[in-house]
Amino acid sequence: MPVLRIEKLSGGYGASDVIHDVSFDVEKKDFLGIIGPNGSGKSTLLRLISRILSPAQGSIALQEKDIHRIRLKDLFKEIAFVPQNTIIHFPYTVWEIVLMGRIPHLNRFRSETRKDFEIAERSLALTDSLVLKDKRIDELSAGERQRVLISKALAQEPQVILLDEPTSHLDIGHQIEILSLLRKLNRESGLTVLAVLHDLNLAGEYCNRLILIDKGKIIRQGLPAEVLTYQTIEEVYKTVVVVKENPFSHKPYIILIPK
Repeated sequence: MPVLRIEKLSGGYGASDVIHDVSFDVEKKDFLGIIGPNGSGKSTLLRLISRILSPAQGSIALQEKDIHRIRLKDLFKEIAFVPQNTIIHFPYTVWEIVLMGRIPHLNRFRSETRKDFEIAERSLALTDSLVLKDKRIDELSAGERQRVLISKALAQEPQVILLDEPTSHLDIGHQIEILSLLRKLNRESGLTVLAVLHDLNLAGEYCNRLILIDKGKIIRQGLPAEVLTYQTIEEVYKTVVVVKENPFSHKPYIILIPK
């Protein structure tokens, strides 16, 4: 039984659909990457799966249950979402932001316990953000905010984490740290990861499966080596590339050819 099953999903904004008739399964312990050109519908797809947007047609099931029939509080015990936009307009401290990840686990009128504090602190430590604990969120750089929001998502203790371009504001060192952390949690704790990624080399290196979408439709899905072929990349991205094998990981590695 897949953790998530998306069937014949279409949807977008108002009367305009961005995603068209998309179907795929997400298995437990998948590290699934969604790739595609700008404007292809990657972020819209994640917003539909996370219930930020309502589908025009089709279904999204979490362990065979329609997510629109699950109470939001119960849904957010199972699924965490890290958006692309990390701007927060209120001067909360980092500690307050990460503790918000514990809200789905709190009973009404019950405050956080020592266990909640320990989980929040551990989540900050995992993303190398514990040193930011007492700072205000609006004082941080974009990369620091990204790490804090990933900490908040981890504090939810979800079984599925959805991330919209989690490395977009990070330097190369923190890109590797965050993706390596997600892979470690994926392999050792069974965390299922579904991430929109722009960098095809990072997607090929860290994901066990990829879904390539363009114009709101799935063009190809499968293992990185099956999706990241030079023919497919040139067709979809309109860019000439050479695809080699990484000599260390044996994953596909893409070399851009300047025009």
